[in-house]
Amino acid sequence: MEPASRTGASRDERVDRAKELASHLALNHVTAIALTWVDNAGITRVKTVPTIRLPDVTAWGVGMSPVFDVFLVDDSITTSPHVGGPVGDLRLYPDLDRLTVLSAHHGWAWAPVDRLTQEGDPYPACQRGFARRMAAAAAERGLSFQFAFEVEWFVGDDAVDDPFGTEPATTGPAYGMSRITEVADYAHEVLEALQTQGVPVEQFHPEYAPGQLEISVAATDPVSAADRLVLVRETIRAVSHAFGLRASFAPMVQAGSVGNGPHLHFSARAEGRNLFAGGGGPHGLTERGQSMLAEILARMPALCAISAPSVASYLRLMPQRWAAPYQCWGRENREAGLRLVTGTRGLEDVAANAEIKCVDGSANPYLVIGAVLALALEGVDAGRILPPEVTVDPAGLPEDRQPPRLPQSLPESVSCLEEDDILRNALGETLFGAFVAVRRGEAALFSTSTAEEVVAATRWRY
Repeated sequence: MEPASRTGASRDERVDRAKELASHLALNHVTAIALTWVDNAGITRVKTVPTIRLPDVTAWGVGMSPVFDVFLVDDSITTSPHVGGPVGDLRLYPDLDRLTVLSAHHGWAWAPVDRLTQEGDPYPACQRGFARRMAAAAAERGLSFQFAFEVEWFVGDDAVDDPFGTEPATTGPAYGMSRITEVADYAHEVLEALQTQGVPVEQFHPEYAPGQLEISVAATDPVSAADRLVLVRETIRAVSHAFGLRASFAPMVQAGSVGNGPHLHFSARAEGRNLFAGGGGPHGLTERGQSMLAEILARMPALCAISAPSVASYLRLMPQRWAAPYQCWGRENREAGLRLVTGTRGLEDVAANAEIKCVDGSANPYLVIGAVLALALEGVDAGRILPPEVTVDPAGLPEDRQPPRLPQSLPESVSCLEEDDILRNALGETLFGAFVAVRRGEAALFSTSTAEEVVAATRWRY
């Protein structure tokens, strides 16, 4: 059986294209290609091949063990009902449409991969395949989605005199121009590298915590949005290394401080119409748009196991840190788990979107997008109504009027996921079982660790 093709091209057609690409890459002195996937621990793993082998790899893939799906964040290995152990093999097939020459890695190109069985069938635990499957299901129902991750990261290094601390590359005021001055050359190289690679950056700014920066990139289709996040992160990591710095996208970099969150923005359209604008619901939501968001909000505790999937995640999801630890929604409310962004007056049909804020850097972006799509499809025609909007900081309300807190630990969120039939069925038993095994394994791994120990162990893993 031939490997699945997103474009529908035959193997011969794909190989011919790979030969052309390999020749072009060689002329541009690209000698190797990094083939990446993101595992259930949220780590971007890689196999690399010489550029000259691209046609063969396109035809037959690159071998890999399924065991990577049960790696924990510290590279220890657990097992699951369908995945685990030394037996078995998969094939990695590069997505030629996403192949990119890496500006910050001299002589390298990059491509995300689809993971197939040796027989050429879709591998049921492929996270990228899950996102693509959910996007295809949306298209079959006449829905199109656009997604974009904000990218927050810390740049600096370990503190010499403190094993639990860091030395940030910026120390000026939060959001201050002086922070740009401190890292102007570094920021220039990051932005130039992304531009050269064709990544459309919409804005860049220093964030709240020392050494914390943020880039917002343009929205695109679901699978490409996850690919783009991987590419952006690895570009930032490479530029940081060239400057003698380290980049961390971990949920928490310094215990007790604010964390990194690649908050997820998305919009939905049907028949050319934005479902989050121009309707008769709250703030212009259409009936289908409101129902979609109500479904996501209702299942947000289960979604947290996927979007905030590490022990460190729950050190970040604290009140009054703009991490949105509450199961509520509000227009432009940055402490609500679901934020409605209506856009500037006159641009609502273009700009209106929703932001899911309980997402952090330990999450697999393909799983997050696939899960959000699964919930959106479940809710779009269910006639759901959003609960009353929260228009203030939830933490400032009297205790008996505060909205529910989202899960406050990884075991709590995983239990919610295990009880959610929609997400379980969407993921499928193989992927679901492997993912839960990893999450349970990491909860056990850090069960006796202090917050400082958790942060120190995970700071440079993401």
